Amino acid sequence: MATSELSGQSSFNETKRILTLVLSVLSTVLLLSTIVYALKKKRKRRQKKGRGNQAHNAHKDHSSLQNKNLDELPSFSLHEISMATDDFNIDNKIGEGGFGPVYKGLLKNGQVIAVKRLSKTSDQGLDEFKNEVICIAKLQHRNLVKLLGYCIHGNEKILIYEYMDNKSLDSFLFDETRSSMLDWPQRFGIIHGIARGILYLHQDSRHQIIHRDLKAANILLDSEMNPKISDFGLARNFVGQDGMARTKKVVGTYGYIPPEYAIHGRFSIKSDVFSFGVIVLEIVCGKKNRGFSHEGHSDNLLGHAWRLYKEDKSIEVMGASLRNSCVVPEVLRSIHVGLLCVQHHAEDRPTMLSVVLMLISESTLPPPKKPAFFTEDNYPKVESVSSQEEYMITLLYAR
Repeated sequence: MATSELSGQSSFNETKRILTLVLSVLSTVLLLSTIVYALKKKRKRRQKKGRGNQAHNAHKDHSSLQNKNLDELPSFSLHEISMATDDFNIDNKIGEGGFGPVYKGLLKNGQVIAVKRLSKTSDQGLDEFKNEVICIAKLQHRNLVKLLGYCIHGNEKILIYEYMDNKSLDSFLFDETRSSMLDWPQRFGIIHGIARGILYLHQDSRHQIIHRDLKAANILLDSEMNPKISDFGLARNFVGQDGMARTKKVVGTYGYIPPEYAIHGRFSIKSDVFSFGVIVLEIVCGKKNRGFSHEGHSDNLLGHAWRLYKEDKSIEVMGASLRNSCVVPEVLRSIHVGLLCVQHHAEDRPTMLSVVLMLISESTLPPPKKPAFFTEDNYPKVESVSSQEEYMITLLYAR
């Protein structure tokens, strides 16, 4: 072939190769574009479906609450709550519990509120949220925290309460600096208030309720140091003064739950009585039951109080900060009542009606029996499973 013909053939082949490459690239780009478009469209459908499911679930949750005849309880919008808390600003955060973080907020009408927001990592879910709303919505007592409303928006579940200026009782009792701010008359008043609040739950409310998680952290204090029981996420309705229920899921806080509940999953109104007894002894002593230590023995606070009672030295249970303000007969009576409430067997513990009467009277009190979790030489097994001072438990027991 002539040189000119060879050159033309080579140019043709080069052009063909380039066109093939371009077409291949264009096909690849077109294929990738089609895939990306399909993925975007699928994601949009999922998002739309997710928003639809959220809206459906939110509507379902609202309907579920409305079926409980809670129409008189206001439902707040997420926008209102977000505005009140400055979009849940960390500077407005005032605490956090098992339910989730709590924020201080200010409504448009000037009312200060406490906003409890369900955490996505919380063990307490929708059931506990509904339980708290249903249990406390219709309860009205000066020693129970007042629920102002709720908010359900998609995955957001929020409870709105009246704001308590002095936060929780434990923030005073177990803080060396702040504990001196609580003199004996205030502490005795707090004991009375808690007792009246529990009596209302057990006997006088429209729905008779076992709280199941009474502890110092769940007793809030208003501006005048009046106690208000809070956190009803674990509460249960019950029927009958002597009724005993059983559960495979034991929930509560170590140091405040009685043995029949911690070990066997049985709870009753006497479970709350036990928790109240622990709180009374903590108020008098200024120390936590769980984590209490003494150089002379390894008992918890209940065992320590029992030893001193048996030696007729109960006054030594009292914290040093109360020496200048105490009324000795009131202190001794409070310790005695506390020991009656923490007796090992539920049937030996008094009812809250008896407790209230014993606190306000000067009659002779029956002698208490040995408290729960007390041994002569060491700490009980149920109390020694962890070195953590206080935590929520969820234990499963085989049946």
